[in-house]
Amino acid sequence: MIELKSQAEIERMHVTGQFVAQILSELGDLADVGVNLLDLEHHVRDRIRQRGAESCYWDYAPSFGKGPFRNVICLSVNDAVLHGLPHDYTLGDGDVLTMDLAVGIDGWVADSARTIIVGTPAEEDLRLIRATEEALVAGIEAARPGNRLGDVSAAIEAVASGYGYPINTEFGGHGLGRTMHEDPHVPNRGRAGRGLKLRAGMTLALEPWLAATTDRIVFDPDGWTIRSADGSRTAHSEHTIAITEDSTLVLTERQPHHADSAHRS
Repeated sequence: MIELKSQAEIERMHVTGQFVAQILSELGDLADVGVNLLDLEHHVRDRIRQRGAESCYWDYAPSFGKGPFRNVICLSVNDAVLHGLPHDYTLGDGDVLTMDLAVGIDGWVADSARTIIVGTPAEEDLRLIRATEEALVAGIEAARPGNRLGDVSAAIEAVASGYGYPINTEFGGHGLGRTMHEDPHVPNRGRAGRGLKLRAGMTLALEPWLAATTDRIVFDPDGWTIRSADGSRTAHSEHTIAITEDSTLVLTERQPHHADSAHRS
């Protein structure tokens, strides 16, 4: 069942989205060579507590996970791309760091992810990140009333394929609103003109993610962290959007500032 949101409800989700965006911007500034992932985790915990928000991840226990998730952000490094458990790891020069955050404020959720490079960037890693970002933009542009869900998936796929990257379909985007995961599922591969018709009031998290040379994944022994099966680098970009009668709103759009880029030195 898909719950269409009113303009007032979308505005409340936007409040949450801007908080998520602000934290991801802060983490982009904090992540540096020599910084421990647990330092980033505790920064997010403090910010959530100060705001009176609620983590969507704490105690999250889906069928694929190993026990309840006991962190407030997913931090995935290099060949890890999804659901990375923050742990005692110190970021090194050239590390690729994906940060994925979902919180609720006053009962309304927003979800967003970004990938950055710590220290000295490798061109192939920048290219991979750029592909996910461009795929996300393409998906957002296709998310219009009257279009089909397949149009969004096909737009994402076209960008990834144009870059020559394989596409995994086991994990993708999703609806959200009162909870983190609602219908529909939004694959990162699809056929234009097929699938559910998009309507004003739908709120979706679009999240293209890619590994450089494989579409296969493996799980860490922790039961959560998902890595590329061949150890190749990964990247992930995600925004929460709302479809309205005349536009598509990006509810988690980050406000640009001098340090907001894929490269962190």
